[in-house]
Amino acid sequence: MSRRLPPFAAVRAFEAAARAMSFKAAATELCLSPSAVSHQIRGLEDYLDTKLFERDGNRLRLTLTGEGYASRLTFLLDDLDQSTAIARGRYQEAPLRVLCTPGFAARFMVPRLGNLPFSEEIRLRVSEGAPLCDFSKNDADVVIHWGASAVPGAIVEPLMESLRYPVAAPEFIARHGISAPSDLLKVPLMYDEVMDAWGEWFGLAGVKITEMPHGPVFPNCELATTAAEQGQGVALAYDAMVRDTVKSGRLVRLFDTVTMPIVIYSVAYHEARVDEPRIRQFRDWIFTETFASGRGARSGTVAAE
Repeated sequence: MSRRLPPFAAVRAFEAAARAMSFKAAATELCLSPSAVSHQIRGLEDYLDTKLFERDGNRLRLTLTGEGYASRLTFLLDDLDQSTAIARGRYQEAPLRVLCTPGFAARFMVPRLGNLPFSEEIRLRVSEGAPLCDFSKNDADVVIHWGASAVPGAIVEPLMESLRYPVAAPEFIARHGISAPSDLLKVPLMYDEVMDAWGEWFGLAGVKITEMPHGPVFPNCELATTAAEQGQGVALAYDAMVRDTVKSGRLVRLFDTVTMPIVIYSVAYHEARVDEPRIRQFRDWIFTETFASGRGARSGTVAAE
């Protein structure tokens, strides 16, 4: 079966320019001149008999056709890059790069990393907020993906689920005399920019509120929990993340009321690398550790539509 393929150099030039929305940036990436990139793209437009960019002086805007074509090309070129790397054995030689939140790293993964047979080959990176799960941009092999949303071009497997409850340092509880859910209206609360659920918890606890109590807002749940651990207030923590800290006594769980459990982390990796041995080994290890600790998610793989 013969294929009718466009000129590959022109495809690379267009995809790079569409990704950066700049001929100059594409030229730098491809070691070409901006005029050469422009020439390649015009040749591709002639080949396709359609415009891919609207040009207004130095400003670029993708046409509808260009936008759809660019997104598909990025996926195909990423897939080609991953497949080529596997064929060359590159991923067997390089460290396995794992991207996750600081909370997952500090409170779950790092304490158990010694159980992974190739732990010395892990390069762990943490993100300030929810980790970027675009494998064309994040420079990661595996992402501990926040939540369970589908990601085009990636395998997403729900890993960990958790309910939430308030926690505080023992000395903070004693100092403020906290003994009932309504007492939390009088103390600083630690808020989380990502899926904050204090309103839900107060409703479940039967506490009527007209205005949320004061308190700082943190970019992620780990910083909010750390602030509570340092005696600055009360955090609404995920049980899966603080269970060991509560057991140690550094944090105390407040009250029996809990939110509904949700999937908080998934394992994500490029779909072209589903059979790569080290990714499979890491994936199997992290699932074993999670389920052994009683934190495993019950739902299956999430597919992008």
